[in-house]
Amino acid sequence: MEENKKRKALGKGLEALFSSEQLDLTDIKDINTFEKTIVESTPENEIVMIPLDEIRSNPYQPRLHFDEDALNELAESIKDHGVLEPIIVKKSIKGYELVAGERRTKASKIAGKVTIPAIIKDFNDEEMMEIAILENIQREDLSPIEEAKAYKNFMEKMNLTQEEVASRFNKSRSYVTNILGLLKLPEKVQRDVTNKKISMSHARVLSKIEDEEKILELVDDIKNNGISVHELEVLSSEDKTIKKKNPIKKNNEFNVRHKIYEKALRDATGNKATISGNKVVIPFDSDKDLDRIMEILNIEVGE
Repeated sequence: MEENKKRKALGKGLEALFSSEQLDLTDIKDINTFEKTIVESTPENEIVMIPLDEIRSNPYQPRLHFDEDALNELAESIKDHGVLEPIIVKKSIKGYELVAGERRTKASKIAGKVTIPAIIKDFNDEEMMEIAILENIQREDLSPIEEAKAYKNFMEKMNLTQEEVASRFNKSRSYVTNILGLLKLPEKVQRDVTNKKISMSHARVLSKIEDEEKILELVDDIKNNGISVHELEVLSSEDKTIKKKNPIKKNNEFNVRHKIYEKALRDATGNKATISGNKVVIPFDSDKDLDRIMEILNIEVGE
């Protein structure tokens, strides 16, 4: 009776975990709630000890780098107290694939453990990919490049738009657009972002520049001279202004300011904005998109 009550209390999507139907993750925004519900609703006799050497990472795991100090700290805790919460896996042809609990698994191996408590569930490829992204962006910061690659891979596999991906992972469309733009940067610069030699804010400005030589030049300026994001915006905007035919020097400062305003509008709305001839132009795709822009700009129109 108690078990039935628990199951009736679950959300519509999570109810599928306890039936033969596939799990619908479209309404799940929080990985902690997702995992907690699985753990709390699984009878103790269904939590089993499985060999660590039979577990392989989620094939859609976006994280390439793990904090060694944090893993060693968790390993020490596991030596003293064991693994307090079971990992979640799916059965594969040979052994198991991780669904959630990558850090606990790695730390258990460091701690010298041979087995780990696990809950075995069945998930399809889309669910495996979505869970992997959710677990990483909500529990530990992915590098911006890892996160961008994860979104790009998910978009391509699932044939989704940027707006759909943004909604799926509870992000703004401008956030997804900006982070995907980082993948246009040269590989060398992407490595600098991953290694935290360049901030996400600096990288976002650099990703709007088409000239690769100019990007590398500015990267050196960031690392050697510590230029701020605002200074970088001005420098990159000035470069675009200089390249215009017959530039008027007295308007350079005016044009740079416009570029900064355009960028602010673009970040706020997620749409390309232009300022020209004393006009602000923000294009939109549909009436729905226009309504979204009006809401962002806090403009109300009476019926």
